[in-house]
Amino acid sequence: MSRAFVKEDDSEQEPDFRLPDRDSPYYDEAAVWALIQGADEGDSRSAELVTGYRWGDPVLTSHVQKIRDEAEVGGEDRVAQLARRFLRATP
Repeated sequence: MSRAFVKEDDSEQEPDFRLPDRDSPYYDEAAVWALIQGADEGDSRSAELVTGYRWGDPVLTSHVQKIRDEAEVGGEDRVAQLARRFLRATP
């Protein structure tokens, strides 16, 4: 294989999604934040793998709505935008 196709520089770090234990009552909300962070960084797939949830998972809708509403009030435009995208992806 040509050296042009070998990734030698692994300076790009894996995303760090800090989540509570799966049985924590805060897990779903933390998972939403991880999904939003992943989407913001262009790495939704890693966030999905870590959380066990898919982008647009209807189980998370109430948490996403709350985050969207708070982001809109607080002027956090990017968070609100990503939350709206999540909700549009919900079946």
